[in-house]
Amino acid sequence: MKSKGHETKTAAARLAKEDGVSLNQFIAVAVAEKVGTIETAEQFLKRRAAKAKPATSKAKTRSKKKSVAKAKPKQTKKAKRKAKKGKPRR
Repeated sequence: MKSKGHETKTAAARLAKEDGVSLNQFIAVAVAEKVGTIETAEQFLKRRAAKAKPATSKAKTRSKKKSVAKAKPKQTKKAKRKAKKGKPRR
């Protein structure tokens, strides 16, 4: 049974040969691409985080909405009909 590292090296050597470069050059380019990808992702996430609104403002808004809903309960259809019957018509 071949180890995972051996299989990876064999695949890298095959790909390097297909590209017409040495294994060392192939690995150096692969590492450079990986580093570039990670650094780009970090910059993107930092910019995105800087633009984000604080989570506390949303929580305060939600809690206010809930308290308003509790203060004014909706009247059911049955309660509306009952209230209508007690009022004289115009």
